[in-house]
Amino acid sequence: MPFTFQFGDSNAFGGGFNPESFQGGNPNPRPRKPRKPRRAMGSPFTRTLTNLAVTLLFGLAYFYLELPALNLHAEEFYVFVFLLCAVYCICAIFTSGFQGDGSVKGYFHFVRKQCAVPFLAVMALVVILALGALASWVVLRAGSYSKLLPIQTGDFTAEVEEISYDQIPMLDADSAAQLGTRKLGELADMVSQFEILPTYTQINYQGRPVRVTSLRYGDLIKWFTNRSSGLPAYIIIDMVSQEAEVVRLPEGMRYTTAEHFGRNLYRHLRFHYPTMMFDEPVFEIDEAGTPFWVCPRIVRTIGLFGGVDVKGAVLVNAVTGESEYYEQVPNWVDRLYSYDIIMQQYNFYGMYHNGFLNSMFGQKDVTVTTEGWNYIAIDDDVYMYTGVTSVTSDQSNIGFILSNQRTKETKFYPCAGATEQSAQESAQSQVQQMSYEATFPLLLNIAGQPSYFMALKGRDGLVKMFAMVNVQQYDVVSTGATVAECESSYRQTLAHRGLIAAGEQTPAAGNAQEQDGVVTEIRSAVIGGDTHYYVRMENSLGYLDFNASEVPLAVLLNVRDHIRYTFVLEGAEFPEHGIVPATGFVFVDWDN
Repeated sequence: MPFTFQFGDSNAFGGGFNPESFQGGNPNPRPRKPRKPRRAMGSPFTRTLTNLAVTLLFGLAYFYLELPALNLHAEEFYVFVFLLCAVYCICAIFTSGFQGDGSVKGYFHFVRKQCAVPFLAVMALVVILALGALASWVVLRAGSYSKLLPIQTGDFTAEVEEISYDQIPMLDADSAAQLGTRKLGELADMVSQFEILPTYTQINYQGRPVRVTSLRYGDLIKWFTNRSSGLPAYIIIDMVSQEAEVVRLPEGMRYTTAEHFGRNLYRHLRFHYPTMMFDEPVFEIDEAGTPFWVCPRIVRTIGLFGGVDVKGAVLVNAVTGESEYYEQVPNWVDRLYSYDIIMQQYNFYGMYHNGFLNSMFGQKDVTVTTEGWNYIAIDDDVYMYTGVTSVTSDQSNIGFILSNQRTKETKFYPCAGATEQSAQESAQSQVQQMSYEATFPLLLNIAGQPSYFMALKGRDGLVKMFAMVNVQQYDVVSTGATVAECESSYRQTLAHRGLIAAGEQTPAAGNAQEQDGVVTEIRSAVIGGDTHYYVRMENSLGYLDFNASEVPLAVLLNVRDHIRYTFVLEGAEFPEHGIVPATGFVFVDWDN
């Protein structure tokens, strides 16, 4: 007889399974004890004081550590208030003995009834946040965003003069930092206790482009042992001569970004200016060499959170801590507007000056800045340079901007040509056997031609050579061991290509000098298809560079010839070692 199974047959499988007898593994569960109700702490007045005291202590600790600006335009202000309200409500739940049913809804009702003030404050801030964000929305305020940076169109060759050698910064930030570190390493009394703050600032100091930065303590223990006397010095790197100097102070600096507790610059600012918002402080020195921190004041000009701009700055004396707010900063201040604010504001203009929809569809005349930037000194101010390219292509620039970092005065110079990256690659290809790396270029006016100038660094990070690349024709490239040699070669190349007249081959007047002497050594080399004669004069360790294509008479030179020659001097004196471009010579009668 076949076996059959019927559901509900309790005898199947030897008695089967009785679901009614199953009790979750425990046939005799113990009944749960009811939760013991918590007692309220004292009277309502006492509880309120306790809640306020805990909230106040939390707020003071949070404010001391996080330093939020007490300003409706600052996002961190809302986080601060929300946290204060949350702490008060949590304290109220514990001090009142409230247990509820464990649901979120129960706690919500308690907070709404028993913590009405913080509850209403949070609701009001949420509404303000929503309305402020809406009023700042770029979709609705594209026109306002496009007007943050007033821009004029200029003529580069007419408005930007040819810069002299002693004003061309030859170092980038990395090379300057390396020189500073080496200089500090030479000072036995400092190197074991202090380090260099890596945030160098490029400024004009006594007519020279330099980078400056403060020292910082090596670690917390060294701060404890040295804090009474402060930081003893700051570093100056000359961007032209590549010399580093440690400037010792008669009284140490006690207020820096690397300090602790009340002497920390951020905390010092917040306690004195609790409602102001600040951009990152920068280290500068005035013309007397006094160290200051320039702390730009940030304002939001569109809605609550949009349109970041700068309105004046607080200047903090790094030695004494004395501070003062200036809506119009002194002329010695070189950096008020950071590169990222200027580039962001230009990008708003480039994207939205024809409306938001055009930035998304059609994209007529939509432009953006290139990724890099650099600085150059013009008329005792520091200007930020960056290229401008079409949003639809990054293969070439359509122009560039120069922006004054103190006044934000900005001009756009139309000039179609190579991007900075293309110019760097072109310069590196000229010395590819050396494996040199090109720095981000500067834009210079050389013989009326917009030209990229860059340093070529070796693997050790130090500058080995210099290069110039024509912006509009970036296959026009010249290199040299000195700036003067590089420019001389570049002008010759421009003349050979027909970009400048033959009379413009000689570098700017004022750098040329004339001397006479006796030839003691002659060497030659072929560079770029031209024969160069390197001539050393008596009592000199440097060489004159005569290009035979420009000075054909150079092929007749012999040792012991007495000549009167013209050369282009890059610095104040003829270098003991190195090569100086020479522009011509005449033979002098030996008897005279």
